[in-house]
Amino acid sequence: MSASRDSILKISEAMNAAIIGQETVVERLLIALLTGGNVLMEGLPGTAKTRSIKTLSRLIEGDFSRVQFTPDLLPSDVTGSEIYREQTATFEFQPGPIFGNLVLADEINRAPAKVQAALLEAMEEHQVTVAGKTHKLPELFLVLATQNPIEQEGTYPLPEAQMDRFLLYVQVPYPPAENELSILRLVRSENAGAEQPSFAPVSQKAIFEIRQEIDAMHVAPTAEQYIVDLVVATRDPAKYDADLASMIQLGASPRGTIALDKASRARAWLQGNDFVSPADIQAVAPACLAHRVHLSYEAEAAGKSREDVIGEVIQRVAVTA
Repeated sequence: MSASRDSILKISEAMNAAIIGQETVVERLLIALLTGGNVLMEGLPGTAKTRSIKTLSRLIEGDFSRVQFTPDLLPSDVTGSEIYREQTATFEFQPGPIFGNLVLADEINRAPAKVQAALLEAMEEHQVTVAGKTHKLPELFLVLATQNPIEQEGTYPLPEAQMDRFLLYVQVPYPPAENELSILRLVRSENAGAEQPSFAPVSQKAIFEIRQEIDAMHVAPTAEQYIVDLVVATRDPAKYDADLASMIQLGASPRGTIALDKASRARAWLQGNDFVSPADIQAVAPACLAHRVHLSYEAEAAGKSREDVIGEVIQRVAVTA
């Protein structure tokens, strides 16, 4: 086992100890870290969305910043603004919280569209433009956003253009019932001041080196074709099944293809493999594609979720021989 992979597995172990019963969520956060992608986490209040992100921030080297999205938040509260300095009679840029390495956009769908849109340039181009001047963001930069389900009162659906800029969409369920007692005891011990295990944060240099390893990972032509076939199936579902076609109104964009390639390579690396298998692609496909697919009224009326429909796509698309 390489030293770099060992350090990431230690992060995984520490996160799973702090966020009990959410192993899939932990894996998806690590995939985002190792690919430099943004994550949108959705779940009911109290399901450890914020806790998981804050835990990750303590385990890597870098600056953590948090923006609590509210209806009265302004774009400048996120990106920063020009401040007039009377002493020098000049304007000086005051960076906003977006200039952290890990940026927690907490309850992102509680702010109106103009504030959500302030993140678009940062998420896609790793820069912000204020008063006509462009300011580069740190090299290590991730937006980790949380939101409550849209049906919750006082929320604003995210624009489709912004949804597409998240590498992964992660549903955070309630933890399994058998883990509830362990969660209770963990929080009780933390409140009592129990000593936390020491952990040397993983350096940014190590993370960038791992990203290079993942970028260089072999992806066989058959695996590449399988990735493309899954994405294309969301655009032309009638080719595979009439019932599937009735569920999908609009398929995934090319960003979905790129996301599926990146995430499957990172997942294979986490599993200790030096190549991407169909199992890796299938494991991350719901997180990469669900938020990029628009369901039909028929599917919503039938109670189908986007993840359910992506599961149907996976069942119908054969792996290329």
